[in-house]
Amino acid sequence: MQDASQTSPVEIVQSNVHHHPGARYMDWFLVFIFLLLLWVVSLCKVIYASCLPTVSFLSKGEDAQKRKVMLVVAHPDDEAMFFSPTILYLTLKGHTVHILCLSTGNADGKGNVRKEELYHACSSLKVPRQHIKILDHPDLQDGFDNMWSAIHISKIIQEETASQGIDLLITFDSYGISGHQNHRDLHNGICTFLCEESQRGIEAWELLSTSIIRKYSGPMDLWLSALLASSSRGQMHCLLNEHPVKSFMAMAQHQSQWIWFRKLFVIFSSYTYVNTLRKINL
Repeated sequence: MQDASQTSPVEIVQSNVHHHPGARYMDWFLVFIFLLLLWVVSLCKVIYASCLPTVSFLSKGEDAQKRKVMLVVAHPDDEAMFFSPTILYLTLKGHTVHILCLSTGNADGKGNVRKEELYHACSSLKVPRQHIKILDHPDLQDGFDNMWSAIHISKIIQEETASQGIDLLITFDSYGISGHQNHRDLHNGICTFLCEESQRGIEAWELLSTSIIRKYSGPMDLWLSALLASSSRGQMHCLLNEHPVKSFMAMAQHQSQWIWFRKLFVIFSSYTYVNTLRKINL
């Protein structure tokens, strides 16, 4: 056994550091300061998104063709909660944006209220009322346990793209960000549509679902998102929201849903600041 008198000064200091409670608090404080600084730096990078080379979705010079894009969502508030960076990017670039919402979100009996809220939210995002369509079909009702037919959704998409001259679709990926069954059904329906309408050459892109850590990392997720997009050879694009406050304002129009945890979601969700779109290739 080593005598206490033979313990070196360095060992004594290390022992005190490892066991002193104040050292642990200091470590956590330094971690907090680092994350806070990273948050601020990331937010500045998002706001000045034009300095990132990855924001080139549908934009290749001044003569780039303007597209007629349809965003397909399941419920009122999906557009503001998840897709606002995409909508703001497309409208800023001069593309025509249509929004097709396949339900009124009537799970709590507030369908009529939520329809009007969607119109107000889309106005905040510069999407005109005449470019918004909200369905209320008995087979497409809001609910975690309500499965929607992919064939039915495909037929609806076929009708809407033909009537509006749509050449590009955007929707959820196969997980649907939150895992909501209706979100996942939309993806399946659009994949079914693409299989049937491949000869028409309509593009489709999906919003990438992320891990829970990335999901609640706010603007900090832009670094990994931008890295993934830059290495995808054009199959993924990272769209940054230069005006995050507009996402907050759009979501605030959904007053029936604007409760405390959704306010926190909009602040801390990476989907307020960054959308990573991936091309759907069947």
